[in-house]
Amino acid sequence: MAAQARGQYEVGTKLEANRGSIMASDKTYLVAKSKSWLVTANQAEIKKDPTEVANKLAPLLITQDEKVETEELRLKELLSKKDAVWIPLKHKVADEAKKNIDALQLPGIGFEEEESRSYPEASTAAHLLGFVGKNKEGEDTGYFGLEGYYDLALAGKPGFLSSEKDARGAPIFLGKDRQASAVGGINLVTHIDKGIAILAEQKLKEGIEKYGAKGGSVIITDPKNGAIIASSSYPAYDPGKYSDFTNDLFRDPVVADVFEPGSVFKVIIMAAALDAGVVEPQTKCDICQGPLRVDKYLIETWNKEYRPDSTMVDVIVHSDNVGMTFVGQKLGAEKLFDYLEKFGVGEKTGIDLQGEAFAKLRDKNSWSVVDVATISFGQGVAVTPIQMVRAVGAIANQGVILIPQVVDKLESDGWDQEIKPAKGERIISEDAANKITAMMVEAARSGESKWTYLRGFNVAGKTGTAQIPIAGHYDAEKTIASFIGFAPANNPKFLMLVTLREPTSSPWASETAAPLWYSIAKDLFLHYGIQPKD
Repeated sequence: MAAQARGQYEVGTKLEANRGSIMASDKTYLVAKSKSWLVTANQAEIKKDPTEVANKLAPLLITQDEKVETEELRLKELLSKKDAVWIPLKHKVADEAKKNIDALQLPGIGFEEEESRSYPEASTAAHLLGFVGKNKEGEDTGYFGLEGYYDLALAGKPGFLSSEKDARGAPIFLGKDRQASAVGGINLVTHIDKGIAILAEQKLKEGIEKYGAKGGSVIITDPKNGAIIASSSYPAYDPGKYSDFTNDLFRDPVVADVFEPGSVFKVIIMAAALDAGVVEPQTKCDICQGPLRVDKYLIETWNKEYRPDSTMVDVIVHSDNVGMTFVGQKLGAEKLFDYLEKFGVGEKTGIDLQGEAFAKLRDKNSWSVVDVATISFGQGVAVTPIQMVRAVGAIANQGVILIPQVVDKLESDGWDQEIKPAKGERIISEDAANKITAMMVEAARSGESKWTYLRGFNVAGKTGTAQIPIAGHYDAEKTIASFIGFAPANNPKFLMLVTLREPTSSPWASETAAPLWYSIAKDLFLHYGIQPKD
């Protein structure tokens, strides 16, 4: 009874904490705090009929996906409450809407300043950032990307203010007040280079339009520490206006979409075989003279050209499926499975973004000779783009695999804390890493995408054209084109993966993803001061 009585004469107000900002590596803002307004109503001062007030306010308060009629009913219900004095009507109202409501001069309608999020670069890195929406209790909550992963740190801790009121609900000015101050959220300083992020998004949009693709992604990392320098996917959305977009756009394809990688996966298998000592770069393939039958399936090269006695360098340069089957058979199911696990296939990378997905590897005891063959050239296995970047990053990092990382440090008033990368794990020898790197350099220089190669720049790269499995078969017309590479090959400053989904100008990565990769790389060479060599 005492608690009930106290509830009748005490009124409490939650004090919102300022949410932390998200910054690029140069500490310019990717997500900043901005001012917005809470629209309120004071029942004692409202002189018009609630229906009339609701009808005037509704058109000024709706967002793009809301209907005026629905908003009118909601406001009328709130304004008709008989047991309330102060009524919150709408949160996060912009300045322009406030000015329009002020112009109506409605008695009893007021405003309280509150915080909202602003995005200086609009949709740049939208999937990486995520957005702030409302949970079931109506509280601000981070969803997807960094906003979701670091929600607790960014949100801070709300405070509370309570005061006594009389029987009519009016405050007692000499009553007892209690207050617990809100604690502001922590700022995130990321590894993101804003200039490179803007470049990647612009080039990606141009590439998607040029090659008639349905979508695509660009990821750029520092392979020496796993830092994410830029990550862009398209179609995208504006996190500041997330309610104007459909839910299917919120998921980040870089971490949430799995795909069969195709030929880019061949460098992982070859690296494993070199490390296991079952092949050397000059080992000759003794089954490469023509199509190969494995069980009831016929394995062919992508262009139906065959080179007897191809070396392993030739197999990578010409992206030979029969030659890769030879490599898979040399490894065997057990070793192949173990190396895939070492490269992080079949598990999450551990990147600090909400929404990471993965496709599990089937139990190795269930693998058939067909599975060994197809996986060796990137079919029958699924990865996310970030898994592919992490795996090839281990090659670029001399055989040591790292956990990808977006946030560099946490900051608050008067202190900061660096988030040190987790110690890397050696998964292949430095010698094996150097050998596969040299093979990738030759593939970039002399393979099917050689026409895009920039002379003088030492790029280690590999194309991939993966047919999309649909209803139990592969669609020959629909592909995911990709190119992954790092430069300079012997001391990489960056690693980049470009993927294009269903390009229509050509299904081949050598004619779509590869030229887009080099288009971005030209600017990266300038940015990092990478000079061409004779």
